[in-house]
Parts: sequence; structure tokens; C-alpha cells
Amino acid sequence: MNMCYNLLKMSSVNFRSAYLKTYEDGLLQEKIRKAEQLLKSCSVCPRNCGIDRTKDEKGFCEAGSLPEVSSYSSHFGEERPLVGRHGSGTIFLTHCNLGCSFCQNYSISHLGEGRTVSFEGLSKMMMELQRSECHNINFVSPTHYVPQILRALLKAIEMGLSVPLVYNTGGYDSVESLRLLDGVFDIYMPDFKYSQSDVAQQYSQAQDYPQVARDALIEMHRQVGDLKNNDQGIALRGLLVRHLVLPEGLAGTKDVMRFLSTEISTNTYVNIMDQYYPCGNIPLDSPLHRRITSEEFHQAIEWAKEEGITRLDKREKLRLVWF
Repeated sequence: MNMCYNLLKMSSVNFRSAYLKTYEDGLLQEKIRKAEQLLKSCSVCPRNCGIDRTKDEKGFCEAGSLPEVSSYSSHFGEERPLVGRHGSGTIFLTHCNLGCSFCQNYSISHLGEGRTVSFEGLSKMMMELQRSECHNINFVSPTHYVPQILRALLKAIEMGLSVPLVYNTGGYDSVESLRLLDGVFDIYMPDFKYSQSDVAQQYSQAQDYPQVARDALIEMHRQVGDLKNNDQGIALRGLLVRHLVLPEGLAGTKDVMRFLSTEISTNTYVNIMDQYYPCGNIPLDSPLHRRITSEEFHQAIEWAKEEGITRLDKREKLRLVWF
């Protein structure tokens, strides 16, 4: 047990964010070029809408050529290894490539709450969060803005950015885009929402979500490995998976935990979340029109342990923050 724990720690003294070496090796510009090429007939995410976002044509996600931001701040509602003493520097990006009917940030993801910012503006947000002593820069819903983030990162590095980057995603990511992020993001924090295609289609308009998420998590883990923290418990590099427990077992929790255990790693850091509540656009007769029970949550925890997943996030229940 002690040996395993030591393997999952890193020294802050020797740690350097991955993107710094990628920049110094002259590889970041080529990644930007390839990512921006994906925008011309958009295949940034698995939707493959094929529209020209460089001309501000809009596909499923409704995002255009420039990044859009709802808010940015030092955030203390994230997982413990991200928050530490000074918070996670979260940048909430507008829109989403999933259509989750129960989204808890519905006004941002579905209604487009936010404002368009320049690449330099996004760079300055990163720097402001770093100056606030945030432990990381945490991009929330980054999937549909991969090219824009890379472009803004270039300027931020030149401004002096050095803290770890977090890719905080719904899990509906293409492997092609993720490969462009190899050597850029230090921490991947995907959701794994569903293990069943029919449920994914009904509630997120993404029938292929289970397989897409599996492929994405395998690629993420290939790049960064298991989550590693410093001596103070702050995350420096690795994979952290979120799983929201849904009523009636609709999330397929047991199958998700089995996948993480057998295809990723039994040392996967997992946050099994109990905060589901009906919001967004949930009909009155839907099985999702209620909160989960304590029994459903405890069953999810037991399934994780039965599958050998023991690195479970523990934190106080937090009040919902509306944006």
C-alpha cells in the first residue's frame, strides 16, 4: 500500500507543466495549425458537423471561430486535489457538444450564456488566475474549443504561464483531437456519464457516447497515466474521472467502474457524485425527475469497491452555484 502511494506522488520541485517542453521543442505551433484545420469542416469533436467554423458557421454546439466564456474564477467546488488552499482556476466555456437534458449549467451549455473573447483575452484570463495563486488552469467544457485554447495558450506561455492545465470534459471527445493535446494538458478530468447507448441517446443526444468515452479515456490515460499529487496532495499530472450517479441506475455505474478497473487502472482517481437533481429540461414523468436516494449512492460506492476502485474523492457536500 505504501509503495503504491509513493508511486502516485510527484515532487513539485522537479515538476514542469507538459506544455512548456512542447513549446520549447517548437511543437506547439504545428499542433495549433492541425487543430485549426479541423475547424474548416468541423471535426473537432465526434459530432463531425462538417461546417466551416472559421466563417462562424454553427453546428450542434453553436460555437464559432472565437472562444466564448461564461465566467472565470478561483473555484473551490472542484475535487480536493485540484482545489488545495488557493482553488482551481476555472474558465467556464460557453456551449457544449453534448445535449444533456438535465445539465446543471443549462443556461451556459444550452442557452449560450457568456461572451465572445479574443485569443489574447483568454490568455490574460489564464494569467490572472495564475497570479491569484490558483493551483491550475481548469477549462470546463473545452472539447469544442480545442483549437482556440491551443492558440490562446501560445500567448499565455509567452506571458509566463507555468501552472498545470486541466481538461474538464463531458467525455465526448475525439481521439484525433486528444492526440493533438498530447504534451499540452497535464490533467484530464472527463465525465463517464453512461454505459448504455440508448440512455446516452435519450438524455444527451449521443448514441455513440459509451464507446466514444471509452476510447477517449484510454487515450487520456495513455498520455498522462494515473493521477499523481505533490506532498501537499495537489494534483500535478494524470487522469481523474467523474461519474454522476443517476436515478434508477441509468448511468450504468457498475459497468463504468468495471471498465475503469479493467481497461484503465485500479488506481484511477474517481469522483462518484451524488449531487444529481432534476433541472434543465426534464419532463415530470421522467425517471430523472427526482434526486437519487442514499441507497442508490451507497450502492454505487460498493460497486466501485467491488471492481477494485479505491481512490475515491471525498469532500463535503457543496451548495449548487448558479452562473
